[in-house]
Amino acid sequence: MISEAKGGRGAQLKHTGLRPGWTTGACATAAATAAYTALLTRSFPDPVTITLPKGQTPSFALAKEELTADGRAMAAVVKDAGDDPDVTHGALVRATVRVLPAGSGVVFRAGPGVGTVTLPGLPLEVGEPAINPVPRQMMREHMALVAKAHGGGGDVEITVSVDHGEEIARSTWNPRLGILGGLSILGTTGVVVPYSCSAWIDSIRRGVDVALAAGHSHLAACTGSTSEKTVVAEYGLPEIALLDMGDFAGAVLKYVRRHPVGRLTVCGGFAKLSKLAAGHLDLHSARSQVDKGFLAELARRGGADPALAEEIAVANTGLAALQLCAAAGVPLGDLVAVAARDEALSVLRGAPVAVDVICIDRAGTVVGRAAPAR
Repeated sequence: MISEAKGGRGAQLKHTGLRPGWTTGACATAAATAAYTALLTRSFPDPVTITLPKGQTPSFALAKEELTADGRAMAAVVKDAGDDPDVTHGALVRATVRVLPAGSGVVFRAGPGVGTVTLPGLPLEVGEPAINPVPRQMMREHMALVAKAHGGGGDVEITVSVDHGEEIARSTWNPRLGILGGLSILGTTGVVVPYSCSAWIDSIRRGVDVALAAGHSHLAACTGSTSEKTVVAEYGLPEIALLDMGDFAGAVLKYVRRHPVGRLTVCGGFAKLSKLAAGHLDLHSARSQVDKGFLAELARRGGADPALAEEIAVANTGLAALQLCAAAGVPLGDLVAVAARDEALSVLRGAPVAVDVICIDRAGTVVGRAAPAR
């Protein structure tokens, strides 16, 4: 399921000895696939197999299934987060599917326990169910596959629900982000990568050691799979040169300080790297937050007028701040990248390492850069 390469993300996970799990997006896709299959065939596939964005093909046992008299089918799977301390581990994720008129496409609804977006600054419009873009795409693709296999039209409504989701969501950042009524359906790869701080930091060190031993002088520290794709596209780096930094920016920088590489590219989401820019070396949401006041000050230095700076300071999310600046022609992404690079250099304390930074949005679009510097 996970790459057996000697370096990179797959090797790091293998080294930790931790068991990966499945995202809520993967669970919802599996449940929707089973439900739509049952609508077309009158039989639920159990287990149901889906294909994830990186090609893995996990199978999910159904915990519940139901065909109703009004032309709907419901299937549910239990989320297994592996060894990750995920608050949604064990949650029952349901998908209810009904056929829509031809040309309707795939329509998503939030059922009980799934939130609704009420504030701007997220990758979904206000009023939309909190089902993120990649899970939506996964479900669309699987609805098309089921329709092709069983003679359906592929035009369906999918209502995703999570039992006790509203209660579970109180332990997440959703209420502060304006996602009300429940959880978000998340995931960019379908796989939950488990984090044990000590194990993951040790795996980062091993990743640096392996890359250096193989003769690589340009490494990339990435916050996740989307940023990995970005640096591969930018620089053509092999997997062995990719470090899955996750939230542990400080662990990478401190180890590279003692074991220098010629060049280190730091690539990650704008919000996470804004935390590094503000001086945080642990980027986990439980231990550091996006400082909108800091972003407002950066924007002011970059030409933002007082009114815009005030808007940024009270923005809902880092992405909302970025969008405000983009509309005003203020290069906040570049300003954050430069500040993050300078913070990284301060941690390196003069080690002979050139650092550049790339900030991306959730779709992987580059929104900020800082050129290499020592």
